[in-house]
Amino acid sequence: MMRGFREIADRVYVLRYPVLDVNVTLVTAAGAALVVDTLSTAEQAGELADAIRVITRDPLIIVNTHHHFDHCFGNATLAAPEAPIWAHEEAARELREHGETLQRHWYEQWLPRDPGLAAGLAEVTVRVPDRLVRTSATVDLAGRTVSLHHLGRGHTAGDLVVDVPDAGVVLAGDLVEQGAPPSYGDDAYPLEWPGTVAALLRLVGPDGVVVPGHGAPVDRAFVQAQHEQLGELDRLIREGHADGAGPPEVAARSPFGAEASLVAVRRGYAELSGRA
Repeated sequence: MMRGFREIADRVYVLRYPVLDVNVTLVTAAGAALVVDTLSTAEQAGELADAIRVITRDPLIIVNTHHHFDHCFGNATLAAPEAPIWAHEEAARELREHGETLQRHWYEQWLPRDPGLAAGLAEVTVRVPDRLVRTSATVDLAGRTVSLHHLGRGHTAGDLVVDVPDAGVVLAGDLVEQGAPPSYGDDAYPLEWPGTVAALLRLVGPDGVVVPGHGAPVDRAFVQAQHEQLGELDRLIREGHADGAGPPEVAARSPFGAEASLVAVRRGYAELSGRA
């Protein structure tokens, strides 16, 4: 059963959805509300809408932190026809140009592991974000400022970070993970990820709260420690490539473990070889 939202700072609420332990964040103001990420399926987004209505019935502005299904496939269900949906321009391009292909890929990927989730993914109407961010943008939430930043590539080419400065909260999307290693897929940028998280850290105050894409909210020290691990893997990839070491050998030395890091090493090698 889905948990409800929990207030982690002034009018900033986080819901940890049990499927994939993914976070949705709700920011409210007098007469408006902003939702960051919309879950995976129409059914999940319907549950999310019910949870939002417990807190507010104000019109919603939606932000997608990136284009992966668990963060944006609920768009069509949650957003009213006139509601703006913000995302980085690269995330929107992926959904606009490759949405059907990605939807089929994720259906096939999840079918053996979770047939119910796979069926939900197959039935989704993919709604592409229509408010595009290149480097930064400001959303006026009924007088409350929320800042959107693309700080560089990392988990994907279109990662968007959301800053709620008056609450001291930064929403990191999957640039930061809690409870599991960072997720390196075929569209990740392991050699750029450390620099992007370094830029994210500059938004986080000493007592700030960071909401990761998955898992519990964390503090600045947690993000700093993960940044160091990301940098260590970056160093291992560069040294391994220079020494001619095989990707499995390098992945075995990763701070995140061999299984979680093999794709990262292969992606890094391809970039260093000019094939990415």
